[in-house]
Amino acid sequence: MSTAKIRKIVMFMDETHREMDKDITPATRRATAVAVIENPFASKYQDDLTELMNIGEQMGELLGTRCVEMLGIAPADAQSYGKAAMVGENGELEHAAAILHPKLGKPLRAAVEKGAALVASSKKMGSPGQPLDVPLGHKDAAYVRSHFDGMEVRVNDAPRANEIMVAVAVTDSGRPLPRVGGLTHDEAEGKDGLR
Repeated sequence: MSTAKIRKIVMFMDETHREMDKDITPATRRATAVAVIENPFASKYQDDLTELMNIGEQMGELLGTRCVEMLGIAPADAQSYGKAAMVGENGELEHAAAILHPKLGKPLRAAVEKGAALVASSKKMGSPGQPLDVPLGHKDAAYVRSHFDGMEVRVNDAPRANEIMVAVAVTDSGRPLPRVGGLTHDEAEGKDGLR
């Protein structure tokens, strides 16, 4: 198994206690853990991206677990999740795809228990300090509109040209004051990943 060369891990917690002059009780909470890692394929073309896929598996477990711990909840109490990656200028977008898609999801689902729905994702190329949006969706039922959300993260010195910034976000709730209708978290069955 390939192991990521991690330069740093940065964690963000977002708690909303008040919105539009209304108290949010309990506060809605979103956590994101970001790993800044060396890109083993920076500045060269590589057909076989297995090394990055294996690193993605490591990131799913590490970052998903960090988010749940930051929220201070049991894994089953996580409600939504998402993932994103930003590749530095000496990499390519496919490097982000290799980390995010084939293997990151399974250990992330284990970290939050279940996870029947697809993990929302985004990828981009960028430079140090550029924002990365981590999309969020309900972990078990994609039709739960109250959990369509996102969290912006940025790291002032990442990604450098030969790095990849990998982010995972987990929440214990949906948006504050949701009122656009649709399936609710309490109604979700999580059998097919949609409802």
